[in-house]
Amino acid sequence: MGNPKAFLTIHRQEAGYRPVHDRIEDFSEVEQTLNSADRKNQASRCMDCGVPFCHWACPVGNKQPEWQDMLYKGKWQEAYMILAETCDFPEFTGRICPALCEKSCVLKLSADEPVTIRENEAAIMEAAFREGYVKPVHPERNGKRVAVIGSGPAGLTVANRLNHKGYEVTIYEKHELPGGLLRFGIPNFKLSKVVIDRRIRLMKEEGVIFVLNTEIGKDISTKELIEKYDAVCVAIGSEVPRDLPIEGRDLEGVHFALDLLGQQNRILEGIMPQPEDLISAKGKKVLIIGGGDTGSDCVGTCNRHGATKITQIEIMPKPPIHDNPATPWPMYPMILKTSSSHEEGCERRWLLNATRFIGDKNKLKAVEVEEVSWEKTDDGRMQMKPTGKKEIIEADLVFLAMGFVHPIQEGIISELGLAVDNRKNIAVDASQKSNIDKVFACGDATSGASLVVKAMASGKKTAEAIIKYLK
Repeated sequence: MGNPKAFLTIHRQEAGYRPVHDRIEDFSEVEQTLNSADRKNQASRCMDCGVPFCHWACPVGNKQPEWQDMLYKGKWQEAYMILAETCDFPEFTGRICPALCEKSCVLKLSADEPVTIRENEAAIMEAAFREGYVKPVHPERNGKRVAVIGSGPAGLTVANRLNHKGYEVTIYEKHELPGGLLRFGIPNFKLSKVVIDRRIRLMKEEGVIFVLNTEIGKDISTKELIEKYDAVCVAIGSEVPRDLPIEGRDLEGVHFALDLLGQQNRILEGIMPQPEDLISAKGKKVLIIGGGDTGSDCVGTCNRHGATKITQIEIMPKPPIHDNPATPWPMYPMILKTSSSHEEGCERRWLLNATRFIGDKNKLKAVEVEEVSWEKTDDGRMQMKPTGKKEIIEADLVFLAMGFVHPIQEGIISELGLAVDNRKNIAVDASQKSNIDKVFACGDATSGASLVVKAMASGKKTAEAIIKYLK
């Protein structure tokens, strides 16, 4: 490493966010960036620790110490080349990954000041596009054709890997634009869709074919697809939200979180909903049920709409701040996360379970919630217990952000006439459970809802499996 002692004198410096009063007026990305000199200084903090836990923790196997060293030395192109070997889309992960690498950084474990790996990754990728280091790849074609169902991070990764190996790849996407939940689930203030469009243009230039507004099983049969291609990859994601079937669920004003997030992203793309379908939080009291990232995204969106009050409730206990002895490394630290959206204005509450939606003339007016407690059973499992203490929270809008149903459990895969063998990430015939050896599956379609970086890692492994099969 160029400066193995820099971590002793240079502290972690994050780029931070745009000022709240400025960012809530638009949907542009909230995260700022450091100048090149500061970014190189941050890269110099990578201490050549000998056993790079960051590399071990990264689902796609990024070689962080290697490209940090190149960045520190000002060799931006070399840093990009090393990064691109393992990560197909660093411009995505550099923005929205929870940075598992940083949670395992030796400087995190020893001094609680991990290297700014995620920000450095994004900076390298932006420099690569800006300086023209990213060039289209035009491999010699091998005559094999592969279809990918779904254009989320897993499907894009499979397609990108196979295309670079000479396979002709066609991606089928049921929505108007490619990207999956990157496009219609993650707000623009976290991931600008210009970033996605830039990558899609590159993939098209490299030969990947995108077929939009086409749903497999409806517009094209699964059988037809299997007969037409040498291999098929199911990468449909996990986008069926978990419902809350309590009294008043059908009241006007109760929505799934993705109803809001998807619609807002479409509006920013110029795809306008029908007036009667428009969801607006302007001037309204909003209750968000679910304390995760999707709920946080609803908070940020409603702040930009001009909601008068936003409350986010979570059924689980409030996590510890900063450190949690119950989840020591190498476990993922379950600590309180305060997002940029929370900073913009939101009341957060824990240990509350929604028990009833209250309305008037079919319109939502309030939500009844009950305090709960959690106790460990004899077999070690945590069990929720109602306390009987209830209250009413006024709300004009409710967004359900309670996670997603596993696509295998929901039967989404079987609607395609397929099932999935989780152990092998291959698809099998849903009726007879016999292997269809030319059909594969990856990403959230097999694991259930997970991280973008884990979907990309699954896409890498599945691409390797498809190549091995076709050879």
